[in-house]
Amino acid sequence: MKARAFKQVDVFTAVPYKGNPVAVVLDGAGLSDAEMQAFAKWTNLSETTFVLPATDPRADYWVRIFTPKAELPFAGHPTLGTAHAVLEAGLAAAKDGRMVQQCAVGLVELTVGEGGLSFKLPRYALSELTDPEATAWIGAAVKGAVQAVDVGPVWLVAEIAEVAALENLAHDPTRLTRYYEATGMTGATLFAVEGDRVVVRSFAPGDGIPEDPVCGSGNAAVAAFRLLAGQIAAGDSYVASQGRQVGRDGYVRVRIDGADVHVGGQCVTCVEGVVTL
Repeated sequence: MKARAFKQVDVFTAVPYKGNPVAVVLDGAGLSDAEMQAFAKWTNLSETTFVLPATDPRADYWVRIFTPKAELPFAGHPTLGTAHAVLEAGLAAAKDGRMVQQCAVGLVELTVGEGGLSFKLPRYALSELTDPEATAWIGAAVKGAVQAVDVGPVWLVAEIAEVAALENLAHDPTRLTRYYEATGMTGATLFAVEGDRVVVRSFAPGDGIPEDPVCGSGNAAVAAFRLLAGQIAAGDSYVASQGRQVGRDGYVRVRIDGADVHVGGQCVTCVEGVVTL
């Protein structure tokens, strides 16, 4: 057992306890997969990360990302929260406003600025879902095609016809879990647009996350969906809100640079100390 530096960071907010928390163990060296998974289950947060020295010389650090049930190849809010914790602890420094994170999906480019942190989505691919079960759990009118969006995690993404219907959604988490288990998807991210307002909700009950407060990879998947659907284009940007249904108030900044999707927001450290692992 060893005392290891630890931070809990709230992501997509500048107000403590209004965003999405991620637990960050700043010294993950020597921990086994089972030990990392057990601690992630204990924190009971949607994700827990472990920082390690990079094995790729192009990266500033290496991070492993765990939900309460499994390791993820990539996730959005843990990427930003870990970068914030690493910078704050002095384990890495931005060079010309840039850092590079190594994780299971590969190298992730990060931008560090006065408005917070952002990541460039390392990949995305869409495939249309035609199985009626893909939408049977939703309980609201869906607008257009439903897509499986692979951004590392694979999200079912659907546009809900009205913001009010999304905000008051009466979905069936058990049915979504069955669909998740049958397809191996991470979960579902739904969105609705009303003028300049974009509202997002993310659900991954099969992975122990009934509703993710503010989901970075889910918002990235929505941005990829909207880009390929022609709703947004190169040079566009917008801010999505998420989390009010679970008592949070998160804001996600999305920017399209050519075909690249950038997702970012502010971060604030809420807990700092050591954990014994």
